Formats: sequence, C-alpha cells, structure tokens
Amino acid sequence: MVSFVIRRIIYIVVVFFIVSIIMFTINLAIPGDQAMRQIQGMQQEMTPAAFEQLYEMTRRNMGLDRPAHIQYLRWVTRLFQGDFGISLLHRRPVVDVMRAPLMNTLRLNLAQMIIVFPIVIPLGISTAVRRGTIYDNIVQVVTILGFSLPMFVLCLIFIFIFASTLGWLPVSGTVTPGIELMTESGIEIFLDRVKYMILPVGVMVFASMAGLTRYIRATMIDALRMDYIRTARAKGLSEKVVIYSHAFRNSLVPFVTIMTGWFISIFSGSIMVETVFSWRGMGLLFIESIMGLDWALVMPIAMFYVVLGLIGYLIMDLLYTVVDPRVRFS
Repeated sequence: MVSFVIRRIIYIVVVFFIVSIIMFTINLAIPGDQAMRQIQGMQQEMTPAAFEQLYEMTRRNMGLDRPAHIQYLRWVTRLFQGDFGISLLHRRPVVDVMRAPLMNTLRLNLAQMIIVFPIVIPLGISTAVRRGTIYDNIVQVVTILGFSLPMFVLCLIFIFIFASTLGWLPVSGTVTPGIELMTESGIEIFLDRVKYMILPVGVMVFASMAGLTRYIRATMIDALRMDYIRTARAKGLSEKVVIYSHAFRNSLVPFVTIMTGWFISIFSGSIMVETVFSWRGMGLLFIESIMGLDWALVMPIAMFYVVLGLIGYLIMDLLYTVVDPRVRFS
C-alpha cells in the first residue's frame, strides 16, 4: 500500500511537470507581448525613449529576455514557492487575487456535495428496488431532464422561476453590497451569503442528481440480479440487509469511479454556474483572466485544476480498498 502511494505520488509529479511544460509552451506561443501589455497604459504619459527604457526593464523583470527553458525553470520554481507573479488585470499579486475566489468556489462545491449524496444514494437505491413502478418512472423523467439540459439552460430556467417570476432569490453576486456596514450580526451576514448561494447550488445539485441517481440505479439493478443476492434471500436475511449490506456494498466499486470523476467535474462545471450567476469564484476569475489575456493568473488556475484531477484519481484508487476489501495493492 505504501509503495503504491509512493509510486502514484511520483506519477503525479511527473504528469504535473509534463502538463506544466505544455501549458508554458502554449503561453509562449500565444501572439502578443506580455511586457508591452503590462505597461501599455503608460505610453501616452512618457517620452518614446523613457517608454522604451521602461519596456526593456519590464522585460528583464519578467524574465522575457532569457531563453525559453530558463523562463520555464524560473516560473515553475516561483510556482512551488507560492509566488505566482502580478496580475495584469488586478495589478496585485496573483495569490491575493485568488484567495477570495478560491474560498467562494470551495463554499459552493462543498455545499453541493453535502446536499447531493444524502439525496442521490437513497434515491438511486429506491428506484432500483422499485424498478418499473410509477415512482421509478417519475424519477427517471426528472433525472433525464437534468441529464440532458445544458448547464447554462438550467441556470436560465432557475433564474426565470425563482428570481424573475417568484422574486424569491437574487440573480447574481455572492453577498449584498455593503452588508458588513448595515449589520454587525454574523448570523445575518451568514444568512445573506446563503441566500445568494441557493440558486447556483440548486442548479449544480439538480444537474448532479441526474447523472449520479441514474448511475447508482443501474449499478444496483445489476447487483440485485447476481446469484449471491438470491442466496442471501434464500438464507432468510431481511430485505434491508440484502439491499444495503450485500447489493449496495458490491455496487460501490464502480460508483467510486464515477464519484471521483464527478468530484473533479464539479469544479470545472462550476465555471459555467459562476459565470452565469456572477459568483466571484475561481471559474469566473478563470474566464475573466482568459478574456483579459492575464496569463499570470490563467496559468496558476489551470494548474490548480490539473493538481485537483491528479489528487482526485489517487483518492479514487485508495477508496477502492475501503469499499472492497478484496482489492489490495502489491
């Protein structure tokens, strides 16, 4: 087990460096002069000679006057040191720019996970057990809608129903502007944040429920057809023990695979949700940085998603041994 984890960590490091080289090469290949974009707003206020001198100094400070491999080593070294550079759009260190959006994204996705699993697991099991009933058909129709509709369409539907028609919830933002000046109550500020989270979290939960419920239902149906289930029933075990201790336990192995992919995808899926609802998270920040050609900000965010995916698949492999004791790593 320990040797397996060590091998996987080495694998993660190797893949990280390969992806980082690819990302850095793409960054260098993009047309445009990063040093010029950094100082172009000062061109009208300076003489041509002074501006040229400032331009050369900016290139040296950014390391753009050095060979590509030296630039990469400088960038990746600073990346591991937590120094991501200065954002072109925000004129602040990238670490400071990313701090609040990262927390907002984590709040959004953690809220989704806390809500989704207590719903989809019982729902998937119950539809498998009651396969072919009216209850099962209704759930299948609802989940097909959530599975087939694009995320941005779901966002617009939720906005139309709960914000435009009923007027219950705000359309965009993360908190009421100036709420800290209006009240000093931590509970009121917390409830205000929750109010702004309901719509984006609701969209993400509805979209996630569709795929996960149908997958759990399918794996449970396959498990309930196995011979060991008939044997367990023949022994006189209660239906609850047969379903949860035998069928569901054995259907967890494929479920772990889909769950890990889902966990990674919710962070990329939240890009669309954050953009539509103007939720100040990593997704919206990523889109804004791409549109503004702020590569000092694009690169760390992209690498964040790479690391998230690599760690997610390591956790998936380790979870196999938890849900199925027969799985062992030599």
